[in-house]
Amino acid sequence: MTAATAPRDDDQYLIITAHHDYRTPRRSSIHFIADELAKRGQVKFFSLRYSFLSKRKGDIRTVVDASANTIQKHNNVDCFLWKTPLHPFNVKNRYLKGLEDWLFWVYKKWPSPVLIDWIKQADVIIYESGIALIYFEQAKRLNPAAKHIYRGSDDLGTINVASYARRSFDAICGQMDSLCLLSKRMADNIPSKNNIYYVPNGLDDDIDALGDPSPYGAGVHAVAIGSMLFDPGFFEVASHAFPHVTFHLVGTGHPRAAGYNSNVIVYDDMKYSETIRYIKHADIGIAPYISDDVPVYLADSSLKMLQYDYFALPTVCPSSVTGEYRSRFGYNPGKSDTIRSAISSALAAPHLRSRQILSWKKLVDRLLNPTQFADTTI
Repeated sequence: MTAATAPRDDDQYLIITAHHDYRTPRRSSIHFIADELAKRGQVKFFSLRYSFLSKRKGDIRTVVDASANTIQKHNNVDCFLWKTPLHPFNVKNRYLKGLEDWLFWVYKKWPSPVLIDWIKQADVIIYESGIALIYFEQAKRLNPAAKHIYRGSDDLGTINVASYARRSFDAICGQMDSLCLLSKRMADNIPSKNNIYYVPNGLDDDIDALGDPSPYGAGVHAVAIGSMLFDPGFFEVASHAFPHVTFHLVGTGHPRAAGYNSNVIVYDDMKYSETIRYIKHADIGIAPYISDDVPVYLADSSLKMLQYDYFALPTVCPSSVTGEYRSRFGYNPGKSDTIRSAISSALAAPHLRSRQILSWKKLVDRLLNPTQFADTTI
């Protein structure tokens, strides 16, 4: 399928990722992209870099471990979690880099037969940032007619990807049809410049309807969604400093901390539609990243902060990720006075949306054909 070709009902889309499985309850942007692609054609979702080591590392895909190495259709998407005895990883020891390279070489040389079959069938192949791109050269040989798209959701240096994968990306990034980044701030570390585009996250068209009714009673409510770099210490300070505010912590991956005041409520992971209710009817949103040394592109790429912004929630987050958004109020992690100041400012702020937000349909239009849209230019 070329850039000028409209999608057909029989188009074949392949998503390759080392981080997600389409069947997991916890959803990220790549799940919503798969949902939209499934409206346009046949979608195959291939999940790799999963082994017996993954359970020890708390991999979110362990919930579908029993279905590993089996093709399974879920919501009209073909899914495959490739489980191997061992998967390649960043050894984090310069004396063992030879071993790291060997592990990646073996993993690349003998891919799953399912991946090979799906590559041959695809019209469009989307590689999520990480090690998925090590299969680009093989995919290009097997299926030169396919469109190859890189979905850059993270900077490879920031997520500490193995040097083998980083070298592979630097070598092939100029050969891909497009490199679609969640944030313009990620472009500086990419050697290829002529095929880079800005395609931010999106949201459902019906997100407003999903957000009712309110789960809250009377009072002031603050919400924090997700587990990424979650800082329990933030709420040990905030809950005592603001006893009139109820803090709702949803899917943080952390048990209730001993230092929390009684106005903190901790929830397990919940369905996406349920989390939207907690966001829509909150007074403020919180992105409690544990460090100020977090990637600055999170200012643009964070899905939860995008959701906060859609519902015009004043948002409290580390100063490093406030970006140019007037609705955000920064603090320095670990500094109690700055936490109190940021929350006070957010509680007093007007509820204003501070950016244009795309639907998933409009996002996928740009992902598939970025040259057709002026707002993808970096």
